[in-house]
Amino acid sequence: MASLAGVALIWRGTILDRMWAINAPAYRQLAPFGKTVGIPFLLLGATLVVAATGWFGHRLWGWRLAVAIIATEVLGNIVNAFMEDAVRGGVGFVISGALLVYLLRPEVRGVFASGDAPSLHLKNSGTGKVVRF
Repeated sequence: MASLAGVALIWRGTILDRMWAINAPAYRQLAPFGKTVGIPFLLLGATLVVAATGWFGHRLWGWRLAVAIIATEVLGNIVNAFMEDAVRGGVGFVISGALLVYLLRPEVRGVFASGDAPSLHLKNSGTGKVVRF
Protein backbone atom coordinates (compact mmCIF):
# COMPACT_ATOMS: atom_id res chain seq x y z
CA MET A 1 0.00 0.00 0.00
CA ALA A 2 2.88 2.36 0.71
CA SER A 3 4.26 1.77 -2.79
CA LEU A 4 0.83 2.23 -4.34
CA ALA A 5 0.35 5.51 -2.48
CA GLY A 6 3.82 6.65 -3.55
CA VAL A 7 3.12 5.89 -7.20
CA ALA A 8 -0.25 7.64 -7.03
CA LEU A 9 1.29 10.74 -5.44
CA ILE A 10 4.14 10.94 -7.94
CA TRP A 11 2.15 10.20 -11.11
CA ARG A 12 -1.16 11.98 -10.77
CA GLY A 13 -4.02 11.86 -13.20
CA THR A 14 -3.99 8.07 -13.55
CA ILE A 15 -6.65 5.51 -12.70
CA LEU A 16 -4.92 5.14 -9.31
CA ASP A 17 -6.31 8.51 -8.23
CA ARG A 18 -9.64 6.80 -7.57
CA MET A 19 -8.18 4.85 -4.66
CA TRP A 20 -7.98 8.06 -2.64
CA ALA A 21 -11.78 8.03 -2.30
CA ILE A 22 -11.20 5.54 0.54
CA ASN A 23 -9.22 8.12 2.52
CA ALA A 24 -9.91 11.54 1.04
CA PRO A 25 -8.60 13.49 4.07
CA ALA A 26 -5.19 11.82 3.71
CA TYR A 27 -5.10 12.73 0.04
CA ARG A 28 -5.95 16.37 0.80
CA GLN A 29 -3.03 16.48 3.23
CA LEU A 30 -0.52 14.61 1.04
CA ALA A 31 -1.38 15.78 -2.48
CA PRO A 32 0.19 19.24 -2.22
CA PHE A 33 3.57 17.62 -1.52
CA GLY A 34 3.45 15.22 -4.52
CA LYS A 35 6.92 13.79 -5.23
CA THR A 36 8.31 15.10 -1.94
CA VAL A 37 6.08 12.63 -0.09
CA GLY A 38 5.69 10.04 -2.85
CA ILE A 39 9.37 9.11 -2.94
CA PRO A 40 9.56 8.34 0.82
CA PHE A 41 6.43 6.21 0.41
CA LEU A 42 8.22 4.22 -2.30
CA LEU A 43 11.26 3.85 -0.03
CA LEU A 44 8.99 2.64 2.76
CA GLY A 45 7.49 0.06 0.40
CA ALA A 46 10.98 -1.14 -0.56
CA THR A 47 11.97 -1.35 3.12
CA LEU A 48 8.92 -3.47 3.84
CA VAL A 49 9.80 -5.83 0.97
CA VAL A 50 13.33 -6.20 2.36
CA ALA A 51 11.96 -6.84 5.86
CA ALA A 52 9.54 -9.47 4.53
CA THR A 53 12.36 -11.18 2.63
CA GLY A 54 14.48 -11.39 5.77
CA TRP A 55 11.52 -12.44 7.90
CA PHE A 56 10.44 -15.30 5.66
CA GLY A 57 14.07 -16.36 5.31
CA HIS A 58 14.31 -16.53 9.12
CA ARG A 59 17.21 -14.10 9.08
CA LEU A 60 18.13 -12.25 12.27
CA TRP A 61 18.36 -8.98 10.39
CA GLY A 62 14.81 -9.55 9.10
CA TRP A 63 13.53 -9.92 12.64
CA ARG A 64 15.41 -6.80 13.76
CA LEU A 65 14.07 -4.78 10.85
CA ALA A 66 10.51 -5.96 11.55
CA VAL A 67 10.89 -4.99 15.22
CA ALA A 68 12.21 -1.55 14.24
CA ILE A 69 9.32 -0.99 11.83
CA ILE A 70 6.68 -2.02 14.36
CA ALA A 71 8.36 -0.01 17.15
CA THR A 72 8.20 3.04 14.87
CA GLU A 73 4.51 2.34 14.34
CA VAL A 74 3.98 2.15 18.12
CA LEU A 75 5.67 5.54 18.59
CA GLY A 76 3.66 7.05 15.73
CA ASN A 77 0.43 5.84 17.30
CA ILE A 78 1.40 7.36 20.66
CA VAL A 79 2.04 10.70 18.98
CA ASN A 80 -1.21 10.40 17.04
CA ALA A 81 -3.13 9.64 20.25
CA PHE A 82 -1.86 12.79 21.96
CA MET A 83 -1.68 15.19 19.02
CA GLU A 84 -4.54 14.38 16.66
CA ASP A 85 -6.99 11.58 17.30
CA ALA A 86 -7.02 9.87 20.68
CA VAL A 87 -9.31 7.04 19.61
CA ARG A 88 -7.52 6.05 16.38
CA GLY A 89 -4.11 6.57 17.97
CA GLY A 90 -5.12 4.59 21.04
CA VAL A 91 -6.51 1.69 19.04
CA GLY A 92 -3.43 1.72 16.80
CA PHE A 93 -1.20 1.74 19.86
CA VAL A 94 -2.94 -1.28 21.37
CA ILE A 95 -2.74 -3.27 18.13
CA SER A 96 0.83 -2.36 17.20
CA GLY A 97 1.94 -2.65 20.83
CA ALA A 98 0.52 -6.17 21.06
CA LEU A 99 2.32 -7.11 17.85
CA LEU A 100 5.58 -5.68 19.21
CA VAL A 101 5.20 -7.64 22.45
CA TYR A 102 4.62 -10.79 20.38
CA LEU A 103 7.71 -10.13 18.22
CA LEU A 104 9.87 -9.65 21.32
CA ARG A 105 8.86 -12.98 22.90
CA PRO A 106 11.85 -15.31 23.32
CA GLU A 107 10.11 -18.03 21.31
CA VAL A 108 9.71 -15.75 18.30
CA ARG A 109 13.18 -14.25 18.65
CA GLY A 110 14.65 -17.74 18.97
CA VAL A 111 13.45 -18.70 15.50
CA PHE A 112 15.77 -16.05 14.11
CA ALA A 113 18.71 -16.59 16.49
CA SER A 114 20.85 -18.72 14.25
CA GLY A 115 20.52 -16.59 11.17
CA ASP A 116 20.28 -19.75 9.07
CA ALA A 117 17.42 -20.35 6.74
CA PRO A 118 15.12 -23.16 7.85
CA SER A 119 15.57 -26.46 6.11
CA LEU A 120 13.04 -28.98 4.94
CA HIS A 121 13.41 -32.61 5.98
CA LEU A 122 11.62 -35.26 3.95
CA LYS A 123 11.68 -38.99 4.40
CA ASN A 124 12.18 -40.97 1.22
CA SER A 125 9.45 -43.60 1.20
CA GLY A 126 11.56 -45.99 -0.86
CA THR A 127 14.79 -45.94 1.14
CA GLY A 128 13.57 -44.61 4.48
CA LYS A 129 16.42 -42.08 4.50
CA VAL A 130 15.81 -38.46 5.54
CA VAL A 131 16.66 -35.98 2.82
CA ARG A 132 17.50 -32.41 3.83
CA PHE A 133 16.79 -29.52 1.44
